[in-house]
Amino acid sequence: MQKLLQTIEENMAGFSKGQRAIAKYIIENYEKAAYMTAASLGSQTGVSESTVVRFALKLGFEGYPEMQRALQELTRTKLTSVQRMEVTNTLIGNADILAKVLLSDIDKIRRTLDEIDREVFYRAVDKIATARNIYIIGVRTSASLAGFLNFSLKMIFDNVRLIQTTSGSEIFEQLLSMEKEDVMIAISFPRYSKRIINAVAFARSRGAVVIALTDSAKSPIAGYADQLLTACSDMASFVDSLVAPLSIINAMIVALTRKKSDELKERLRELEKIWDEYDVYDKNS
Repeated sequence: MQKLLQTIEENMAGFSKGQRAIAKYIIENYEKAAYMTAASLGSQTGVSESTVVRFALKLGFEGYPEMQRALQELTRTKLTSVQRMEVTNTLIGNADILAKVLLSDIDKIRRTLDEIDREVFYRAVDKIATARNIYIIGVRTSASLAGFLNFSLKMIFDNVRLIQTTSGSEIFEQLLSMEKEDVMIAISFPRYSKRIINAVAFARSRGAVVIALTDSAKSPIAGYADQLLTACSDMASFVDSLVAPLSIINAMIVALTRKKSDELKERLRELEKIWDEYDVYDKNS
């Protein structure tokens, strides 16, 4: 973020009057500008939408959407919880909250589908299917995704371990026996936790395969990943919307289910017997 703002300031003398107005607004209100359309930013600064697009091109971006994504990726990790809530409230305004949020989630799933590398996804599935042990880690908001993945994979495999992340030292105690035949699935979305960065670095040092599910190649865990799966996420008040990474997890579970079909059928038949015997599920409804 500081480099981008510095670039804008250094080029201020070469900007037109309208471009200087855009530059000044971004420098002073970058957390808001990152989530404005070109038309909205133009309206806010008193210039045309085409002037905003030309401003992005002058900075070296292919277009306004690329500049906007760059601002968003860098801004989301800087904002406090209060700032995130304020930005979201400004963006939604008086619109239908339910429609705004759900349509935004649909767009994130669509963008994720367009951008994800299919070969990387299927390589990750193969690595999980053949791993000696499968370690899953997610911290803070990402912990819910890690928990869901852990529950689902335990239906398929016996060698799944969900890393408890209540303290930094406990993480390394749980990873102590990790070897190169193992796989770590690390899930991390802004605001990134230092605990998961350290855990992924440790896994990589042990030679384990690291599968990272995160929002960007610029994520701090991306550089440690053997397979990098990126999913679009965005601010939903003080937390991020995580529907797109959840969809990737669902696809991963389906792919593993198909790969392990024969073994899984027998395993599920046995589980159904146990569930019936111990009256686990309500059968009356």
